[in-house]
This record gives sequence, structure tokens and C-alpha cells, in this order.
Amino acid sequence: MKNNTHPKYYADCKVTCVCGNTFLTGSTEPEIKVELCSACHPFYTGKQKLVDTARRVEKFEAKSAAKDNEALKEKKGKKVKHAARAEVRAKKEVVVKTKDIKKIAQVKLNKK
Repeated sequence: MKNNTHPKYYADCKVTCVCGNTFLTGSTEPEIKVELCSACHPFYTGKQKLVDTARRVEKFEAKSAAKDNEALKEKKGKKVKHAARAEVRAKKEVVVKTKDIKKIAQVKLNKK
């Protein structure tokens, strides 16, 4: 068997959280630094805490608020939407294909 294949195990590894909480555990690292621990994690504390990196939360909230405002301005009823679609369809050119024995002819109809 090969010797020294496993890393060294530290039974008294010190874990330090950003909130200031420290505790000891076992690990292959002598010291670990974490952003969230059981003392400050929202799941364990019941308090909502947003970890905001580079204002991502504020940017997302601003985008969603802007989308909501645009949606309210452009909101139309079904009748208005159906009428707009009917106008677009009326302006389109209709192509009718007919089969003949010797050739295929395309007849274009313009709606007015």
C-alpha cells in the first residue's frame, strides 16, 4: 500500500464567519472562512437576510419595477388586440396555389 496518500486531518479546525461567529470542527484545512453560518443563515434564524454582491438585488428590483410600469401602460383589452390583428391580416397579401396537370400557377389576390 502507498504511504501518505491522504491529506492531514486537523481535529481542531477554526471556522470564522463574516458575522463574527467562530467555532471548531474537523477538516483537512487548518482554518476556514465562510460568508454564512448557522448563527446568521436565514433558514436557521428565521430572519430574511439578503447577501447583496455588486448591488444585484437593487438592480433586479429596478428592472422588475420598470417592466411592471411598461406592462401597465401598454395593457390593452381583448377587443383592441383582436382589432389590431384583424387590420394586420387584412393588409397581408394572400397567395393561392392551384394545381394544373402540366403546371403550378400562383394567383395573388390583393385585399382592399
